[in-house]
Amino acid sequence: MSRNSSRGTMKDLPSIQISRITSSEDCAPEYGSESFLQSKFWGLFKSRTGWQAYSCSYCFEGKSISGHLIVLRRKFARFFTFLYVPFGAEELEPLPERWATLAALGRAVGRSLGGTDIFIRFDIPWMRPLELCDAETDSPRESEIKKFGLHKGMDVQVPDTVVLDITKGEEELLAGMKPKWRYNIRLSQKKGVFVEDEGMEGLPTFMSLYRETARRDKIAIHPLSYYTTLFETAAEVSSSVEKEELSEASKPYLSLYVARHESDALAGIIVLHMRESATYLYGASSDKKRNLMPAYALQWHAITEAKKRGIKTYDFWGIPPEKHDAFHPMAGLFLFKTGFGGDIFHRYGAYDLGFRPFIYRAFRAGEQLRLLWHKKIRKNIGKLYRTMFKKRVFPQNSNYAEKSSSENQDSEKTNPSNP
Repeated sequence: MSRNSSRGTMKDLPSIQISRITSSEDCAPEYGSESFLQSKFWGLFKSRTGWQAYSCSYCFEGKSISGHLIVLRRKFARFFTFLYVPFGAEELEPLPERWATLAALGRAVGRSLGGTDIFIRFDIPWMRPLELCDAETDSPRESEIKKFGLHKGMDVQVPDTVVLDITKGEEELLAGMKPKWRYNIRLSQKKGVFVEDEGMEGLPTFMSLYRETARRDKIAIHPLSYYTTLFETAAEVSSSVEKEELSEASKPYLSLYVARHESDALAGIIVLHMRESATYLYGASSDKKRNLMPAYALQWHAITEAKKRGIKTYDFWGIPPEKHDAFHPMAGLFLFKTGFGGDIFHRYGAYDLGFRPFIYRAFRAGEQLRLLWHKKIRKNIGKLYRTMFKKRVFPQNSNYAEKSSSENQDSEKTNPSNP
């Protein structure tokens, strides 16, 4: 069901066409965005996990600017809703007035969906220059964007990632890795670690590993039903694509790779193949036989399998900023993912456009309190504990931090299931 929502639109706002995504029939054809988060498939999946999803086409008349968005809506505090656009509006990146255009687009989307939402949040896919790793040195000044009604929001997706070009030959890919990574891949093969794509049938095994990971690394994870829905939705959308005889590239395909040694399941990862990219979404590992390097075997197998499918890039999906210390909770993850080679990308992160200022400020205050607890208070408590532990257990070892970071290079620790 589609409706034109240009009614009441100001002359500087785009015209909007919006339709609800509720079934696999609504997912064809796909628009062709670079990010899977802007696919109708992902919108349908999120619609089955507590969100409402909308497919939006927009056009700035007279400016030759048009595009498509997947917009998600979520309820909070029982009576209120907000809108979320994950990695959308990539086509606005080259525009000289992109922030003003983004704000106009946000207002148009809010109006087209009834004007009842508190705010809209864009997790912006625009790239920051790679030489500027500190977000504070290359973010738009608050004064510059505030005149458009925009405010820096809390990032939902991790802005930074590392992407590997897998069009190269296997030997060239191995040569581009750090020496220890090549050694660990070959070690896992030599020790008899084998990897298989177990698909949705492997979810019970994966969840067992994931719960162990959550207990060890103190992270939150979704229930089994969340990942089951993900696989079921991908299969359903793929079937619809086949019926419509559309491009194979728009068909989502999920792999669940499990690394085993003898009768033990050691680690698992979920990888999404879509269009020209494979994306490492979720990872879990056991404490058993970590010396066999199953995490390295998994990633290498996923990379080589993606190459066989004609995929061009492998996205490791989320790393901490480059400027981190050895005690950063994701320091090991940064080392692990960047060790395979590839290019590091930094995005601008999330920006909000408030529609109801008072309620939006209250919502942001709540977010800031949670951020203060998780990023400052809890982090400092953990740092203090680790410092005391270091002094007690390693009073003579000044290299403890470096060793701890090095030993954690194969960590699968992540933030709570961002996608």
